[in-house]
Amino acid sequence: MIMKKILYIAAAALLALTGCVKDEIFKGPSKIDKVVFSPESPTSKDAVTVTASVSGLQAVTSAVLNYNGTSANMSGSGNSYTATIPAMADGTEVSFTVTVVNEANFTTTSDKFSYKVGDPAPDWSKLKLNEVYGAGADEEKFFELYNGSDFDIKLTGVTISKDEANCWTGIDGEVVPAKGFFAIIGAKGTTARGFSSGFSAKKSVLVELFDNKGNKIDQFQRGDKMDSGEWGASLSSVKGSWSRVPDGTGKWMITNTFTPGAANSTDAAEDPDVKQ
Repeated sequence: MIMKKILYIAAAALLALTGCVKDEIFKGPSKIDKVVFSPESPTSKDAVTVTASVSGLQAVTSAVLNYNGTSANMSGSGNSYTATIPAMADGTEVSFTVTVVNEANFTTTSDKFSYKVGDPAPDWSKLKLNEVYGAGADEEKFFELYNGSDFDIKLTGVTISKDEANCWTGIDGEVVPAKGFFAIIGAKGTTARGFSSGFSAKKSVLVELFDNKGNKIDQFQRGDKMDSGEWGASLSSVKGSWSRVPDGTGKWMITNTFTPGAANSTDAAEDPDVKQ
């Protein structure tokens, strides 16, 4: 009888020990089976969705997306977790990892993934001379550009000529935002990034816009050359500005309110001297 009791006690102890060992065996890190992101070739307009597929016997207690020095908690449950990387500027390089922690306090980090934000080539047909003003003091005169496309247009290498002579060249960092404006203010070098020529509101003039390859993409012309072949023939003086109405697509009109860097006034009158 005593021997039976000893055997029962020994068996119970063995079962208990086996159970403990079994519990410890199945405690371990989760496995990140797959990480996907969409879109894989994002533009500056696109947020990127990252999804991680996770497996393991221990429940996940947290999942975090780490990208370019920023962390974002991922949402989800079970085997799938998702977070979003916000839209980034054109040319930005993004690298990211996913880190999960499970209920056994094991941490698992995925391989590193990366992509580069890339906008499509500029649609130069959407970049327009939009407003020109020559009635004020030289430091007030301006040329304005409008970008009718859905993406920013960098002006590096873009040029403007006045009376067939280059007077302005865009540099790195100068950008016309999508559906937005860029004003080049100041004639005769009166401002740091103005244009080098003069500009009169009472003379014939030709203002031309060229892309970064030297192709002409738009122009404003008022009057014609003189018999000498020079621009600058005397015309009626205009106190307002010449503006496309509506912005980017409309005819050149005289607007009494000039709006550098903003939408054009629609209170406008025709100028018979302007070539449409």
